[in-house]
Amino acid sequence: MRALGFDPGTATTGYGVVDGDASRLRHVAHGIIATPADEHFALRLKRIHDEARELIRVHRPNVVVVERIYFKQNVTTGIAVAQARGVLALAAVEAGLPVAEYSPTEVKTAIVGYGRAEKRQVQEMIKILLNLDAPPKPDDAADALGLAICQVQAGALQSRLRE
Repeated sequence: MRALGFDPGTATTGYGVVDGDASRLRHVAHGIIATPADEHFALRLKRIHDEARELIRVHRPNVVVVERIYFKQNVTTGIAVAQARGVLALAAVEAGLPVAEYSPTEVKTAIVGYGRAEKRQVQEMIKILLNLDAPPKPDDAADALGLAICQVQAGALQSRLRE
């Protein structure tokens, strides 16, 4: 299975691509989609959408994973993240791909085994799981790799349960 994870944001959207099955994970790519702060919000969303479509075309994932968002205090930021999340889901659906979603707590539990793990703990485990030389940077890309790993593990578990 190949999963393309996205950590949505209008300024920076992280992405991470992971191949894997029940016994192995393999890093394929990670990085960010950055948009200029002075650009109109609609153009920023179009840029995110267009770059997500290109990542889907290049990496040919089986599934796209988008972080589920929760916001309690800063509603304005939450709305912007939700808009980015929407264009990422749209890009996946346009490509005929399923969209999975996980909360940060679910990702931390899948990667570290503890839903309140610190970001550096998660990044260190991602480094180990994907046999990387260093923890992935920037943080948004590391989070996206975590989402992709979570989906690969969930897919492997579902396959074993069907057997």
